[in-house]
Amino acid sequence: MRSIIALLTALCALAAPPAVRREGPFFRISGGSNETEVAVYVGEGDVPPVMGTFTKDGADLLFHPRYELEKTAASRVVVQGREFRFPAEMEALPRTTIVEKVYPSGPEIPANQLKFYIHFSAPMHPGEAWENLKLLDHKGKVVELAFIEIDQELWDREARRLTVLFDPGRIKRGVLPREEVGAALEPGATYTLVAQSNWRDARRVPIRADFRHTFKVVPEDRTPIDPNKWRITSPASGTREALVIDFGEPLDAALALRLITIPTTPGEAHLANAERQWLYTPAKPWHATRQTIHIDTSLEDLAGNKVGRPFDVDTFDRVTVRTNRGQVTLSFQPR
Repeated sequence: MRSIIALLTALCALAAPPAVRREGPFFRISGGSNETEVAVYVGEGDVPPVMGTFTKDGADLLFHPRYELEKTAASRVVVQGREFRFPAEMEALPRTTIVEKVYPSGPEIPANQLKFYIHFSAPMHPGEAWENLKLLDHKGKVVELAFIEIDQELWDREARRLTVLFDPGRIKRGVLPREEVGAALEPGATYTLVAQSNWRDARRVPIRADFRHTFKVVPEDRTPIDPNKWRITSPASGTREALVIDFGEPLDAALALRLITIPTTPGEAHLANAERQWLYTPAKPWHATRQTIHIDTSLEDLAGNKVGRPFDVDTFDRVTVRTNRGQVTLSFQPR
């Protein structure tokens, strides 16, 4: 009688379809399979089978990979021609990335504002900006078609700074989008730029929290930059005191840090007072000699006006300041 029961059990085991479970570092194969009928693969595509050893556990067969398999990698087990897939398990990574700052950082921007720079604390995953970046009016309603939503997002090399451009068709006068839809920003109104917490960083982990930057819109700025109107506060010679340039208006943050230089004196520049001031700290104490400040004429203010040239010229406007030079200079002498 016992032999008959054992025989029936063996026959049932042979007839049972194979099943596979992943149990920690090994795979458990049920269904009466033998070693020659089992192959384990890690990763997608045409990859070779994983090497390992087999042991028996009752009627089950256990496969022990030679090297520990990462749960963050997908795997599959083929038994008797049937495939069993085990998707990658995502690590519970902490949400640590934040929006560090947005330029312009001040409480006011002109109605013909050209761009925003959004700085993150860590590299970001491209392709998700337009579903997670919103411009809201004072009622919390999304301002439609405010930005140029191009597929090739404008990230820096480290994927930590995103440049967001307003639609120039809604800035320039006499252009069809502005005539039909109107300007994106209305003077006197208040808006909020929102970066949503669903935005993922390079690890595919969402940022820590929503970021909101609220600002008021002032009248349009169509005046070219004039460095001769800047106010320079000279540092004391023999010290590493910062040279201070007061622009009288906020300038484009990225361009101001790159296009204003003092080539003969190595040092470090940063911006202050909502990008209205440029501060330069020398690597070594100032010499009591006359110094030259170089300003590239590609420098822009918030509305895209350059040195000596406005961003948008109306046919009725009289342009009195123009420059074709690539560079202008100012000078100062440490006191």
